[in-house]
Amino acid sequence: MPEITPLTTEASKTRGGSFFTLGPVFFYFFVAGIATVMLGPLLPALIGQWHIQDAQAGTLFTTTFAGQLCGAWFATRNLRASMLYGACMSAAGCALMGWADFDAAHVALFCIGLGLGAGLTAGNVISGIAIPSARTRLIALLNMTWGLGAISCSLLARACGAGGVRLFFCVLAGCLALSAVFAIVLPHDKKPTPAATADEDTKAANRIPMPLWPLLMFSAAMLLFVGVENALGGWLPSYGVRTSSALLASSIALYFWVAEMSGRLLLAVLIDLFGEASLYQGSVVLLIAAEGVLIVTKHLSAGGVIALTIFCGLAIAPVYPLILSFFLARTGNHPRLGRVFAAASIGGAVLPCLTGVVSTEFHGLRAGLAVPAVGTVLLLLLAGTITSAPMFSSIAAER
Repeated sequence: MPEITPLTTEASKTRGGSFFTLGPVFFYFFVAGIATVMLGPLLPALIGQWHIQDAQAGTLFTTTFAGQLCGAWFATRNLRASMLYGACMSAAGCALMGWADFDAAHVALFCIGLGLGAGLTAGNVISGIAIPSARTRLIALLNMTWGLGAISCSLLARACGAGGVRLFFCVLAGCLALSAVFAIVLPHDKKPTPAATADEDTKAANRIPMPLWPLLMFSAAMLLFVGVENALGGWLPSYGVRTSSALLASSIALYFWVAEMSGRLLLAVLIDLFGEASLYQGSVVLLIAAEGVLIVTKHLSAGGVIALTIFCGLAIAPVYPLILSFFLARTGNHPRLGRVFAAASIGGAVLPCLTGVVSTEFHGLRAGLAVPAVGTVLLLLLAGTITSAPMFSSIAAER
């Protein structure tokens, strides 16, 4: 992985200056949060505009996350370029979306996803290596910034109005272009010297690879989580407006993302109370219960939809940080780590699409929501493997 040049000179090498230099990364993550979740609040309007069925709408998610997978796969080759050109690529895709028909939208969304995959992956790496002593805090703040962007997406969609889809994409394209301008000030990647490369190769050779079976289980868990989260975040707004005319898609999306971010703010307290393994299992069980109510209840009130949306957001909040914690505890800086994260995008490409297909086949989103429910059940079945204490002991013994 390429190294990034020092963020400041020796004379002015302060943590405050480093945080200031990372400002473009934080701004990009805020805007990228809007772009990542935009299909949720916009989907009802796009379905009406293009006169498409849910199965067709589901392919929009597939295209976006296929682009993210490709972007993430190559992002670490040049970190600065990945952020800069990734933002430009996403901006171009958003500009095209403002005037695209259904077929052209797939090209536009692939470009948006390609840029997001490159930029988000590079931004995480830049922040993770910029200030090693503050790595955990930086990554946490960065993902909090992304969450604020996801929340702001609903507010922007509401501000643009029911017929303002084109305006939404134009504003977002402008923000992404601005983030590309800010990214110009990021330092260039430093090419590793032969000695450094040899040293890195030695370290990689000395690492004990993670056994194939647990690696596959963790890959499956990440894939399922990304799929479940995006199926719920993408389709609950449409479910809400079809259930009650009093609800807005942007409001349901706002409730979901605010609840998820609030749940993650409470994560430290909840871990102290319940422990990591119990919290994982309990969160997944509660999410299954909420999804079950959404599926079996024929006539939910507007208040019931809002309550279940918030409950889903709170229940799903701890799951991914816990999966990541269990995974990193066994691997550290594992050489296959990047590929596992890139593969997780497959879940975002497949499960939301399947939700639309099932909804069309069975004439209702209640049936479609069975797809993320099945994914959540599989996450519960994986709990025994990814939270088991013996695996911690065996890996530690090997090291």
